[in-house]
Amino acid sequence: MTLTFSGAVFDSADPAVVADFWAQALGWSGRESGDRGEVVVYPQEGETVLGPPSLVFQPVPEGKAVKNRLHLDFGSADQGADVARLEALGARRVDVGQGDDKTFVVLADVEGNEFCVLDGE
Repeated sequence: MTLTFSGAVFDSADPAVVADFWAQALGWSGRESGDRGEVVVYPQEGETVLGPPSLVFQPVPEGKAVKNRLHLDFGSADQGADVARLEALGARRVDVGQGDDKTFVVLADVEGNEFCVLDGE
């Protein structure tokens, strides 16, 4: 028996807002809402080359308190342009102790979830 990765789940104060950020950041147009307040975003045909994982944003009552134990990495052929685009969507640069000599940029989404934009695909 094998496992198939189907997606990642984020705890969110406002799932719709975080889902909107990630849908725009990734260029995904698939979206569904669940009966527990969760919002799922996923790629439609042609919006990704590697397959159909999804990101789920579920509501929780507590806010984010510490650095993520898990984060997403994204490769970029034009890191500067992609970081600028993500910042325009509401992401902000964060320092998690990475230093200045790294080939990646650490950002946080609109609710503070850290992720990295790597130099190169």
